[in-house]
Amino acid sequence: MRAIDKIEVELSVVLGRTNMPISQLLRLGRGAVIMLDENDGEEVEIVVNNAYFGNGQVIVRDEQICVEVGEKSDGDQ
Repeated sequence: MRAIDKIEVELSVVLGRTNMPISQLLRLGRGAVIMLDENDGEEVEIVVNNAYFGNGQVIVRDEQICVEVGEKSDGDQ
């Protein structure tokens, strides 16, 4: 196994965003639903080590939720 294969990265997928007052955030309990500003079927943002990587689409394949990479960043961001 090559050394590069052992490097760990943090991968995040941003499904949407919203703004809410801290007082409302503190009142959230287990199972709370937070409405996001994105719609079903829209692209999601892929972030690697806190840097924008590209966009993708959420898909379900073999009963698993997946993100299919669509547009990759050119690295300038």
